[in-house]
Amino acid sequence: MHRLSGNLDHALKHTLALVLAGGKGTRLKDLGATDAKPALPFGGTYRLIDFPLSNCLNSGIRKIGVATQYRAQGLHRHLQEGWSFLSPHLGEFVAAWPAEQASSDGIGYKGTADAVYQNLDAIRAHGAKHVLILAGDHVYKQDYGLMLAEHLQKGADVTVSCVEVPTGEASGFGIVATDAAGNITDFVEKPAHPPAMPDNPLHALASMGIYIFRADFLAEVLAEDAARESSGHDFGHDILPALIGRAKIIAHRFGDSCAGAVPGEAPYWRDVGTLDSYWQANLDLAGGHPALDLFDPDWPVRSSYQARPPARFDIGIGCRGSVAHTVAAPGVTVAGATVKDTLLSQDVTVGMNARLDGCVLLPGVQVGANACLKRVIVAAGCKIPDGFVAGEDITEDARWFTRTPDGIALITQDALDRRAISRKLVRARPYHMPPVGQTEHYSARALPVPFSLRQADPLTTNN
Repeated sequence: MHRLSGNLDHALKHTLALVLAGGKGTRLKDLGATDAKPALPFGGTYRLIDFPLSNCLNSGIRKIGVATQYRAQGLHRHLQEGWSFLSPHLGEFVAAWPAEQASSDGIGYKGTADAVYQNLDAIRAHGAKHVLILAGDHVYKQDYGLMLAEHLQKGADVTVSCVEVPTGEASGFGIVATDAAGNITDFVEKPAHPPAMPDNPLHALASMGIYIFRADFLAEVLAEDAARESSGHDFGHDILPALIGRAKIIAHRFGDSCAGAVPGEAPYWRDVGTLDSYWQANLDLAGGHPALDLFDPDWPVRSSYQARPPARFDIGIGCRGSVAHTVAAPGVTVAGATVKDTLLSQDVTVGMNARLDGCVLLPGVQVGANACLKRVIVAAGCKIPDGFVAGEDITEDARWFTRTPDGIALITQDALDRRAISRKLVRARPYHMPPVGQTEHYSARALPVPFSLRQADPLTTNN
């Protein structure tokens, strides 16, 4: 797919992107308890929303609204500090469109389609002829200009960006069926038997939640959906299936517009909606040949930056340790530790003789001396005590921390505090043998959770 220079440049100037960034991120458990999911740290120095915003700028789209709702303060601050450099005098902007300002009934956005419907007045005010709808929590690099070029070339009412997935894995996605010309003929949500691609029976096309609409057509279908009481007001469940047969909907293959794609390799796109996928996507950056290239000067990923000192590693003479396959952000300090297959975000410190393997440490984490962490996510600002161990005893980890189906433990400061308080109570509480014939009664207040003999053993309380 190639850009159609003249017509495409004009179309890009009249395209408005709306990033849907109001999700709670409940599948991320406590990691999403304080911030909207698109505001979560990623890759050491970025936020998740930086990827669709950077894609917009690199594609030539400079009218960008961000629909926010859940715990949006941090996200608004990030947009103000890192994305306020465009010129409003030229009609360029990255602007937060909060639900409380857009919603007419004060309830907020009721679904993805309703989030766009509530902002139709703002979209019209900016004279948009094309509307690009994006998710704010996916990690990928895409030239939306190439997607728009196909949309224009084929005269589509709606274009859906799709990624190829093996049919054996397709049951976890919303799948589209197409004819040989790429016209979408059906939408199937998480099918047990997904329809295969016409030219590749081993793969199916999964919707990425990225859509281009003709602006006038979008306003028409959203008004119809808003009047339908039975609708869930969601693009994937309600809007697009209802358009089959009454509009021209085409599938755009992500491989045709993935920025920096390597020939012969699958284009990189990750929906980091779960702890397992979030952990894996972060560690994808730490491999020897990362599938997502963040060093590409032709497609930079921007963010908000504050001055930090360079990363420092005290490893060598007098300090044993090693670092391999690890990403270290500015402000990181590693002192005589062994670190491999790990991502260290801004201002992380790792103490002497600590061992980290397969870890994602978010900004401001402090790891004490002789600590041992394996296959964990450590939430921002956590203070890991000296000698702490996680990732080796499944039963012990599960008592204190959230564990995922793939065995990743999420460590938060609240969980660390609960664990520390409980262990102090065990050590401080003397044991008195009850008189013969009497049963000892334990206070539920003194012992908030059950304890094992291993925890009461003074030889193991330093773990």
